[in-house]
Amino acid sequence: MTGLDRREFVRRAAALGLSLPAATALLAACRPVRHDPALDDPGRALGPLERELAIYIWSDYVAPDTIPDFEKEFGVAVTMDFYDSNEEMLAKLQAGARGYDIVVPSTYIVEVLVATGLALPLHRQYLTNWGNLSPIFLDHAFDPGNRYTMPWMWGVTGIAYRRDRIPDPPASWEIFLDPRYRGKMTQADDERDVIGAWLRYRGHSLNATDPAQLEAAKRDAIHAKQNLKAYISAPVKGQLITGDVWAAQIWNGDAEQARMEQPQVGFVLPQEGSTIWLDSLVMARGARHPRAAHEFMNYVLRPPVAAAVSTATGYGTPNREALGLIEHPVQYPSGEELARLEYQRDLGRDTATWDQLWTEIKAS
Repeated sequence: MTGLDRREFVRRAAALGLSLPAATALLAACRPVRHDPALDDPGRALGPLERELAIYIWSDYVAPDTIPDFEKEFGVAVTMDFYDSNEEMLAKLQAGARGYDIVVPSTYIVEVLVATGLALPLHRQYLTNWGNLSPIFLDHAFDPGNRYTMPWMWGVTGIAYRRDRIPDPPASWEIFLDPRYRGKMTQADDERDVIGAWLRYRGHSLNATDPAQLEAAKRDAIHAKQNLKAYISAPVKGQLITGDVWAAQIWNGDAEQARMEQPQVGFVLPQEGSTIWLDSLVMARGARHPRAAHEFMNYVLRPPVAAAVSTATGYGTPNREALGLIEHPVQYPSGEELARLEYQRDLGRDTATWDQLWTEIKAS
């Protein structure tokens, strides 16, 4: 953002799909703050280890001992705040929140954070355990060369179901159109996952921006909504466990957490395909404890630490050296599965169209 005048900044923000109010809030948030220029140069030293670390992360996304063990070993006090969606996290940063050292965005939000200057480059000289990562999760289009992102957890969006209530595994997103299960099904409270699923149902990309394809996805979503109990994300785990919900669009890790408590919970990847997602650790602009942030990243790259996080969350680890330490590891996608999976990309100026579509779906 350095060197941009107000008009040019707003123009670029609009091209990224940010609304004028959001762009204005972000511009206001960019008023001068104390910032070490060394953070913008990945080759510069970061200085001594700080005694604090602030992380903004999804809920239930570390193992029980991840933070306590790190604090004990490094003498760093960690505070954690939690969010339920990428958009919630982005909005808070756009509104001017400072002081978070690490955030954990998904692929399409990484593009926005980088483009708007809200992400800081990694200083890879401090990440000595980087070689433990599998190449399958590195060097993607949303962050070529992993200049800003350290892969954290990966997974897919699919359908969890109760085997004792739905005897045949649901093969398709079409199950949410089935009135036999009305009031016993949920879809995620996430516009990218919901609209994306109905785009895939019709054979389109989950990143589509074609008006006719989006209109068809909206019709399918509204039709399915008649059968839904709610749009709900992580909290649906408890309802699957109790049997209040029989089928749910859900992330595979949440489904696995539910299965640990209720063996009747199954999980399938629909035949039409779905989202493969990769969450990463990113150092946020305004970070006050950059050295501690890198020590934490390098710490969780240790195979035993990565294995414990994957075991606790049910999500896949991109740390290939950790796979052998996990009793039931989430195996990397096969070639056939990868052919049915897509990463979400930033929609740019079409974000506003998707937002309007989601508003219309939820209001129907």
